[in-house]
Amino acid sequence: MKMTDTELLSVPAGPADDPARMARILTGFEEGFDALARIGKAVTVFGSSRTPREDPDYDLARRLGAELAGQGFTVITGGGPGIMAANRGAKEAGGTSVGLA
Repeated sequence: MKMTDTELLSVPAGPADDPARMARILTGFEEGFDALARIGKAVTVFGSSRTPREDPDYDLARRLGAELAGQGFTVITGGGPGIMAANRGAKEAGGTSVGLA
């Protein structure tokens, strides 16, 4: 059944209509941005979490993380497996790594 414009725009009240919830969400964003601002120079490595350890790209990501850490960069990833092994390389090189979930 096709809806009219009026029906489409008549959305029931939802989470966005709850000022307290919106304030909590905003606080979460502010805290996250404040934490990231204190990290200093950083590089984000983004890639598949499904890359197996035996894949050459896994080792490449790990070596990249180590190299970035050696240059003084914090390495930021999603903190999971696969290409996010860049965090592992950074840690193994004595650098700082951040996993965001």
